[in-house]
Amino acid sequence: MVRDVTRNSGRPPLFYGWYIVAAGFLANISCAFFLSSTLSVFLKSVTAELGVSRGVFSLMRSGEHLLYALMTPWVGSRLDRYGPRWMMVTGAALSTAGFLLLGHVQTFWQFASVRMVFAAVGHALVCYFVVNVTVSRWFVKKRGRALAISHLGHGLAKVVISLVVAWLLLLIGWRHIWTLFGLLVFVLAVVPVAVFMRRSPEDLGLHPDGAAGPAGPDGGAVDRQRTTAAEAPGPDIRWTRKEVMRTSTFWLIVFIFGMVDVGITGLNLHIVSYVSDLGYSTVRAASVMTVIAGTQVASGLLWGFVSERVSVRKITSLLFLMEAAGLAVAVTAESLWSLYLGFFLYGAGLGGVQILEEIMWANYFGRISLGTVRGASLQIVLMFGLCGPPFFGFLFDYTGTYRISFLLFMVVLLISATLTLMIRRPRAPARGGV
Repeated sequence: MVRDVTRNSGRPPLFYGWYIVAAGFLANISCAFFLSSTLSVFLKSVTAELGVSRGVFSLMRSGEHLLYALMTPWVGSRLDRYGPRWMMVTGAALSTAGFLLLGHVQTFWQFASVRMVFAAVGHALVCYFVVNVTVSRWFVKKRGRALAISHLGHGLAKVVISLVVAWLLLLIGWRHIWTLFGLLVFVLAVVPVAVFMRRSPEDLGLHPDGAAGPAGPDGGAVDRQRTTAAEAPGPDIRWTRKEVMRTSTFWLIVFIFGMVDVGITGLNLHIVSYVSDLGYSTVRAASVMTVIAGTQVASGLLWGFVSERVSVRKITSLLFLMEAAGLAVAVTAESLWSLYLGFFLYGAGLGGVQILEEIMWANYFGRISLGTVRGASLQIVLMFGLCGPPFFGFLFDYTGTYRISFLLFMVVLLISATLTLMIRRPRAPARGGV
């Protein structure tokens, strides 16, 4: 039945990979409900009603990141072996149950336990890591645009979700919002994933990008004129976790994105509180997240296409600088419009980097073991990232301001922009293999 979807006697068949992208797009919409930036809109309401400080609330988010990090190697290896379909269905079902339960908790520890046991585990099984690895397997030549389009679901949801949650808080309260999230996850993720998601084109007798023949040792269909040999997708070598972790390329990329993730996770959870502390209403503060998300959408699409022709390293370095410039404007802003401008620049950089990171891993380490590679790398990056929310939260509790956290994040971005230019393709493992 799956093969029939790709055949049409009257016109060239639609490559099945685009159905994978569509299912990933919908799953990514549901994943926006897990985000720190979404949770940040709830922060003041939940901490006030359940009686906890911002620092303690932030520790819960760090716990979720820790659980996610511990799961990623297992998820990655199973993803390589069995594919994403039933893993994602299970994760979406767990998330649905978790969100429904959140509407009925009475204490902060109940809230945190439900988030950890249901929502966090579900997130690890259904969200970006799994979607990005799967999409990257289906495309080589068009990998940038495919990842950008699937990630568009995440971006579009972020554009509206903060404002919608802020308004719903006034109308129905935070408990009913979680119930609504649970129902939406079931509709957006469970059914489309069960119907369409598959592991790789080879499983259906197809080839990446819908090409007529198999990809060559360097990715085949890639246009050699559009990039340097150092930037073109590498051979599809089977890597073990140990072999990947012996390469300097692995550790350099992990260090760069790990340090940046400390700032991202901290800022995402506290940004609405930061803006509202400046004297703006919750709705206006949430509108800042809408600005960031809107620019992420456009930036992700733009740089996803550009990455197919220009050095991924150079673009990523440029976008880190753009993020730092945006934060500099935001920290010194004296009006709401200045804040919008600063976070517009920050979002424009962030949206591109999120796509380019996935392209970088796939280009350097190939498609076959990408789940294993990303599982190993993401675990360490998340270990960095779990430090962000409590760092921002407790530093605020101690100093009464988020300004220091923002300035330190800017420094990290400037360092990362320099280190990114030093990334080089890893050497293949000595045993070789395909």
